[in-house]
Amino acid sequence: MFSSEVYSNRRNKLRASVSSGIILVLGNNESPMNYKSNTYHFRQDSTFLYFFGLDKDGLAGVLDIDNQTDYIFGNDVDMDDIIWMGNLPSMKDQAEQVGVKNTAPFNNLSDFLKKAIIAGRKIHFTPPYRTENALLLSNLLGVNYTFIKEYASVELIKAIVKLRSIKDEFEIAEISKAVNTTYLMHTTGMKMAKSGIIEQEIVGVLEGISLSGGNPPSFPIILTVNGQTLHNHNHSNTLSVGRMMVIDAGASTSMHYAGDITRTVPVGGKFNTRQRDIYNAVLNANMAAITACKPGIAYREIHLLACKTLAQNLKEIGLMKGNIDDAIKAGAHALFMPHGLGHMLGLDVHDMEDYGENHVGYDEKYVRSSQFGLAFLRLGRELQKGFVLTVEPGCYFIPALIDQWKAEKMHTDFINYDLVETYKDFGGIRIEDDVLITENGFNVLGKPIPKTVAEIEETMGS
Repeated sequence: MFSSEVYSNRRNKLRASVSSGIILVLGNNESPMNYKSNTYHFRQDSTFLYFFGLDKDGLAGVLDIDNQTDYIFGNDVDMDDIIWMGNLPSMKDQAEQVGVKNTAPFNNLSDFLKKAIIAGRKIHFTPPYRTENALLLSNLLGVNYTFIKEYASVELIKAIVKLRSIKDEFEIAEISKAVNTTYLMHTTGMKMAKSGIIEQEIVGVLEGISLSGGNPPSFPIILTVNGQTLHNHNHSNTLSVGRMMVIDAGASTSMHYAGDITRTVPVGGKFNTRQRDIYNAVLNANMAAITACKPGIAYREIHLLACKTLAQNLKEIGLMKGNIDDAIKAGAHALFMPHGLGHMLGLDVHDMEDYGENHVGYDEKYVRSSQFGLAFLRLGRELQKGFVLTVEPGCYFIPALIDQWKAEKMHTDFINYDLVETYKDFGGIRIEDDVLITENGFNVLGKPIPKTVAEIEETMGS
């Protein structure tokens, strides 16, 4: 964990940003796979990690805004715990590591909150994403479980998003560490992408690399020759020359900070002409978008720049036609790139999205579009120094979407459907990097992962 001062400073900043009352931050509990004592790998709640730092189940944190006091509620280990799990520091000692002086058994939390409620004090909490925490909140606060998310504090959400959006030097170092482990995952995957290999064999090796670097992958690995399915978690295909393999994968550090990188490579290690042309179209969009990143520019504008760059390249190939500015305005490019350019990155791979996507990616000035494609942009607001985000344009040939648009005669002034038909067997390409917004521009985090055609072919042939 970070120093106690880091957590104390974060809590003090949060306290100063919320009007009055009590902020309740629930940690996570163990989650059984198939029976109670056989659990999934434990993952602490990110909000709890950010403000209280302790990576242990069965905890809750409280920030008393009015009295400038912090509490951690949790139980000391008993003999059964010691027999099976070994000795652990007392709750008091653990709390002191993150700058908290007041501790109490977990069961005391209920009485603590009841007194606050009787006194008419506001209890602030963020929307629960685990059912057990939603039920716990319902019991603690006397609120019907069905409506518990409606009682979440928008004031608290906005205050936390403001704090967590700006990454400090310690967080940037952790994310960079995650990307450096992700480098090894991707370069290993590239070298394994040979004809006859089953996708799952590569996925298993990549997961092991992440685990050896600190923690499991920051999200379930996407690795597939069917890249036209954007979040494809089926790994049953056997690789063959002529297919492109998408690897969307990221490591997480021992402190749970995430990497998120995508590379797309030709099975067998050599691009054919068609693959190279589409790949370079996506790469040009990726590089144009990264180069445009700086404080003060809306990420929606960078998204549209990436779309325009991609569309211009697709016009040169013959897949698109007509006036490209008009095509972008109409949304015709979304046949090929139906997703947003990127999202925030940090403790979560889609950082803070448990608070609600629009609270993180939009504000009073920038409202989410309803246009197909642009509506899926998770981050649209102005960039600030300290943001860490992904830049991930792509180009996909989705047969069902092509058939629907063609049948409905969608954007026939901008799309050459005759040529598009010949690409239905292509799959998809995505190229993604993790970018820090600096005072005057950007910094691509971590060890550079092969990205150009020449770099990928050299890596795959080594």
